[in-house]
Amino acid sequence: MCSTNSFLDTMHRTLTRVGLALSSIASPAWATQADHGTLGVELGLWTLVPFVGLLLAIAILPLVAHHWWENDRNKALVAALFALPIGAYLVLAFGAAGVANLIEKGEEYVSFILLLASLFVITGGIHVRGSLSGTPLFNTILLGLGAVIANVIGTTGASVLLIRPLLRANERRARKTHIVIFFIFVVSNCGGLLTPLGDPPLFLGYLKGVPFGWTFELVPEWAIMNGGLLSIFHLWEQLAFRKEKRERPEELRVDPALHEPLRIEGARNFVFLLGVVVAIYGAGAGLLNAGDHWPFGIQEALMLALGVGAYLTTPAALRQANRFSFRPIIEVAVLFAGIFVTMAPALLVLNAWGQGQREVLGFTFGLSEPWHYFWATGALSGFLDNAPTYLTFTATASGMQGIPIDGRYLAELVQRGPEAEQLLAAISCGAVFMGANTYIGNGPNFMVKAIAEENHIPMPGFFGYMAYSGLILLPFFVLITYLMFL
Repeated sequence: MCSTNSFLDTMHRTLTRVGLALSSIASPAWATQADHGTLGVELGLWTLVPFVGLLLAIAILPLVAHHWWENDRNKALVAALFALPIGAYLVLAFGAAGVANLIEKGEEYVSFILLLASLFVITGGIHVRGSLSGTPLFNTILLGLGAVIANVIGTTGASVLLIRPLLRANERRARKTHIVIFFIFVVSNCGGLLTPLGDPPLFLGYLKGVPFGWTFELVPEWAIMNGGLLSIFHLWEQLAFRKEKRERPEELRVDPALHEPLRIEGARNFVFLLGVVVAIYGAGAGLLNAGDHWPFGIQEALMLALGVGAYLTTPAALRQANRFSFRPIIEVAVLFAGIFVTMAPALLVLNAWGQGQREVLGFTFGLSEPWHYFWATGALSGFLDNAPTYLTFTATASGMQGIPIDGRYLAELVQRGPEAEQLLAAISCGAVFMGANTYIGNGPNFMVKAIAEENHIPMPGFFGYMAYSGLILLPFFVLITYLMFL
């Protein structure tokens, strides 16, 4: 055990040396300025403009400059245009504190992208061979399966594992945009509510002291949301499929002579997939590190090694059968690099506001009831990263209960009784469910969209997708509010 701890400590010192060097460039004057208050208190609201601008660019440019936007280099230019000025401002205006915040965001981004990339590459080598029929029943069962396994391998793992078989099963279908949209709703978001492995905010809650099995208490909310969505989806599918059978009977007819039994090729990649899950769990549980969370770099190195190992050991024919390419993950990496930097001021301001340290447009933070937290957490999770948004509101809820925000403080919140647990349940459901409201609400959303478009499925733009989420998801959010949080 001692040798293992020593190894982890050595890795940590090595991986943070660059960050310490960067921090040392701040002058004493800057450091003194940062000591007078938190960044969230001192930042002006204008620092949120780059984040809003980048979101608008992601929404509008595909509509007005579609071909130009298809080039990932142009996406990188747009992301840099908004991210570099605000990053420079944080460093120049706040010195050590600004640098430390950017380093923290950089570490979060590296963990985020390596998780997505490793799962993307590993599942890209798993091919379901055989006859897959894109019938309403098959599609509904596959989405239901995704809602279950998302709690074992995460919404990201379930999304990248199941989206390709789903698209292949529906190759003959003419109307399939709605299939991908419901897939994002269920598999990429709402399904992952029942375990800390299901979605990043719940995993952060686990690190802060929420018992591993506590999220199983959210089964009623999970069942209402996913059961309702699957019911609406199946009805929608029945109507769409019947219309297609009337209009295109020959294209949908399956020749029994061409039937091929189902089998899974590349099954060894499930070992790599299990390795990613173990790495994530081990980092949070502090395995081999006396219960302390692994220092930054250990989990990330393992995920990188597992992804590379899967890529090198997977026959190229399997990736070709899956129509695998790196373009979807490159697009996600480029855009989220800009999002992580530009959202830093928004999260800092939100955190300070939630803690009562500042006002926003003359308003003080006024949340007190579970339904307040459900909607506030959810609304911001759709546009900000849902993991830090979850932490912001759990910290605020803990403050309402008089709990110091130190260490595993959420363990004490859970022990405060039903009222405190209701607040935590509302925050958890808001962060997980409403991550489906936009393409950027949760990491897998954009990736699934990119994979679908790579397979020539027309997907709605940023606002078009929000029209779907508003019409379909909002009624369920209102129902859950009425049944669970009032």
